[in-house]
Amino acid sequence: MLAQSIFNGLVMGGVYALIAVGLTIIFGVMKVINFAQGECLMLGMYAAWALHRATGLSPYILIVPVMTVMFLIGQFIFSLVINPIVGRPPTDFVVVTMGLAFVLVSVIQLIFSPTYQTVVTTAKNITIRLGSVSLGTPRVIACGVMIAAVLAVRLFLKKTDVGRAMRATAENLEVAQMLGVNTRRNFALAFALGVTMAGLSGLLLTPIYYVFPNVGMPFKTISMVIVVLGGLGSIGGAVLGGLIAGVVEAVLGAYISPDLAPAGIFLILILVLAFRPEGMFGKGARKA
Repeated sequence: MLAQSIFNGLVMGGVYALIAVGLTIIFGVMKVINFAQGECLMLGMYAAWALHRATGLSPYILIVPVMTVMFLIGQFIFSLVINPIVGRPPTDFVVVTMGLAFVLVSVIQLIFSPTYQTVVTTAKNITIRLGSVSLGTPRVIACGVMIAAVLAVRLFLKKTDVGRAMRATAENLEVAQMLGVNTRRNFALAFALGVTMAGLSGLLLTPIYYVFPNVGMPFKTISMVIVVLGGLGSIGGAVLGGLIAGVVEAVLGAYISPDLAPAGIFLILILVLAFRPEGMFGKGARKA
């Protein structure tokens, strides 16, 4: 049972990590938290469900179209909602993104109703066995896509001129502006990438969870805990934090109670912050 729980936690932790990576990208560049990240995940689930219903294709075949749709949605939200408050106090961003979360849920309820929807795939009925451990194929695929997506993001940030400009913006906004970096464009790109990662996470969850307007709420809470646990702005910390959260949740759910699993994740967070307030991979404040 322990081995089964650990493997289940690792594959589910991969999905948590992908959501947290999106939050980390936004925070790393803009230094703010997107409180509508869970609702962006929900939009990704609805985009995958709608395209699956229209085409009959597996959601895994629809990864590129859904990511494209989510990137455009991210750009639209930034232009309409986020851009006007760039440079204002972080509390304004908190209020605006929390309001955005409620608006997105309400719009989806008006369009699709609160009815629970499902996405049926042949992969859902296939089980992968590793000795005495059995793993559902959708969860394994989700973990594999997470690894590929995180590697692609790291390569983008390190090997492309746009990625290096985003890193410069994240490192020191004022110096980047003095060097001629278009920081406003980098903000828009970082926000759109964060929304895209959330949407991709939603697509990967469609064969596992029901699709409904409030599905993103618990994932939003867990992803924020993971970002703080790993260290604000650290992609590696987000991945490790997601895996730890997945394992803790699975083990506690198997041996104690599924209702207490989230409490275990928060307990790990408290212990880490007690000894390392900046998180596992956080840099902390610089000293002169």
